[in-house]
Amino acid sequence: MAASIIFTAIGSDRPGLVRALSEKVAASGGNWLESRMAHLAGQFAGIVLVSVPEPDAEALITSLRELETLGLHLTIERGLNEVMPPTPNSFKLEVMGHDHPGIVRDIARALEDRGVNIEELATEIVKGSWSGTSLFRATALLRTPGELKIAELRDVLERLAGDLTVEISLDDVPKSAGTES
Repeated sequence: MAASIIFTAIGSDRPGLVRALSEKVAASGGNWLESRMAHLAGQFAGIVLVSVPEPDAEALITSLRELETLGLHLTIERGLNEVMPPTPNSFKLEVMGHDHPGIVRDIARALEDRGVNIEELATEIVKGSWSGTSLFRATALLRTPGELKIAELRDVLERLAGDLTVEISLDDVPKSAGTES
């Protein structure tokens, strides 16, 4: 049986950090499944999901902890080994508009109020192609409760888009796409 290990790593960005992490995973017989990594304000920040044979899980955790001597701050957790395939209630949300504080907070509140789970969220600030002003862009994978009608969610998000002066789109996730492989 395989164990799922999720870890985050944050530290001063420099060449070799991904190599160091991946070598620890490979040396333990682990398989690097999913990751999101970025350079943020001079720091390396990453979150990684790996699968490792159960007997080697604790050794991997101990081995990863050795990287803290390189200045990485690590958080390591065992996963629950749940695979959640997309359901008819999985949607992709896209948001774009002039950047200002509160966009993520207000959208997250509206979603939570309706029992919607944000399974993935990616945000960034980009320069507008014509104006050069800062634009906020977000993409999220959502899972809605069975009783929530998509028309109701679209209605709520469209009203919120007007209040936030952003554009919002909500689309079905194809059944073959998934949050985990």
